[in-house]
Parts: sequence; C-alpha cells; structure tokens
Amino acid sequence: MKTWIKRSLLGLGGAFVVAQLVPYGRNHANPQVTKEPAWSAPEVRALAVRACFDCHSNETKWPAYSNVAPISWLVQHDVDEGREKLNFSEWDKPQKEAHEAAGEVREGEMPLAIYLPLHPEARLTDAERKTLVDGLVATLGEKKNEHD
Repeated sequence: MKTWIKRSLLGLGGAFVVAQLVPYGRNHANPQVTKEPAWSAPEVRALAVRACFDCHSNETKWPAYSNVAPISWLVQHDVDEGREKLNFSEWDKPQKEAHEAAGEVREGEMPLAIYLPLHPEARLTDAERKTLVDGLVATLGEKKNEHD
C-alpha cells in the first residue's frame, strides 16, 4: 500500500478517536416532562410518539449510534433544534411553531427523510398521516396563511 494512503488512513483513524473526546452529543439525560398538550384523541398521541417524539419531546429514545461522534453531534443538534421549535413535553412553555406542525406533516416535511431509514416505525401510511394531521390541527391549531 502506498505510504500516503497509509498516512491518510492513520490520520482519519486518529481524527475519529479524537472526535470521541468531544462531549457534545453524549449527555442523553432527557429533561423532565412538565406538561403535554390536551391531545384530541389517544391515537393522535400514539402517532405523534412514533413519528415526532424523538426530536420534539423530552422522551427521546437514544439509539446506540447516538453515542459515536460525529453522528452523535448530528443527532444531538437535531434533537436540540426540534425541541426548540416544538416540544410536546413542555406545554407549560410557549410553543411558537406549534401551529405549523400539521402543515409540516401534511407536506411530508416531517418526519425528516434522514430520520426514516433508521426509524421505520416513524413511517406513516397515508391514513396514519391524515389522522395525525387532523389530530394536530384539532390539538394545536394550524397556520392558515403567511400572515398568521
């Protein structure tokens, strides 16, 4: 094997090992659930748990790969951002983007496509998507137009 290939592989391996020392993405203690919305129906909550709660609640299930950098950084970032935009576990705090949730699900923007390959339970049939959208509208309201 050529010397530069060996050095490159050693460098990449070293960078991977050093990346494991970065603590971001390794603290998987979920914050306490303080309050949930008044769900319109139990099946709506069940669908939200399947498709939304890993990023939009304090009940995240942290898979083994979420402990390995640099994947852990991406997972932690997505969960942090998801909870910031909408957190079903902190309904006692303002949820400024709650009224956008139904539209995001309706348009297929949520759950994120990058999330689905490793989380097949989050894939929704058309009927499940409609139930979730209708339930989110009933539970959270919906943004009607750009000026709402």
